Amino acid sequence: MPHQEHHRSHRTGWLRAAVLGANDGILSTGSLLLGVAASNASHADILVAGTAALVAGAMAMAAGEYVSVSSQSDTENADLAQERHALATDIETEREELAAIYVERGVDAELARQVAAQLMAHDALGAHARDEIGISDTQSARPLQAAMASGASFTIGALLPLAGAIFVTGPALIPVVAGSSLVFLAVLGGLAARAGGASTLKGAMRVLFWGALAMGITSGVGALVGTPL
Repeated sequence: MPHQEHHRSHRTGWLRAAVLGANDGILSTGSLLLGVAASNASHADILVAGTAALVAGAMAMAAGEYVSVSSQSDTENADLAQERHALATDIETEREELAAIYVERGVDAELARQVAAQLMAHDALGAHARDEIGISDTQSARPLQAAMASGASFTIGALLPLAGAIFVTGPALIPVVAGSSLVFLAVLGGLAARAGGASTLKGAMRVLFWGALAMGITSGVGALVGTPL
């Protein structure tokens, strides 16, 4: 049986957007809830602020991902159009260019020419896109996928601390929202690291540290602003 390896690089497109969205959903919404609660606002005002943060944040994340990844896609398409033109007008130079790339990677010059000729006979644009420009099917820009993953994951992430604020009132709201948000952030960091093949503990601790810092600063600002003069 041939050796089978399980690689994870094909997940990078949606995984990055999903992790960023969920992390931002938990952190921004949880921090906002803590900041508003620390300012001695009413429970109704806290829920309004949290709900507004969820809706606005999800839309902003989806739109931001779509615009940024679309810019990447536009750049990739422009490079491919340039390469397509070069192949149509001077294919011999393009073949030598591809062979030179393989020589730089350690392939014998004669073998590199043969490999370049065979790959270009099969898919000339694909060979140059992959080996000259660095564009592959698994890592090419997908704006809609990134937008949907980011917006949906932000919504799910924001719902977690918001749920705590809905069901808990009074002095217990701040520790419940803060504690649950930090737990969710740690779990998310660990799962994201595991999905990417990295250390689960390192991923959890990294997100936990920055989440605690952001929530602490936001709570302090809320308490300061809400203090009567």
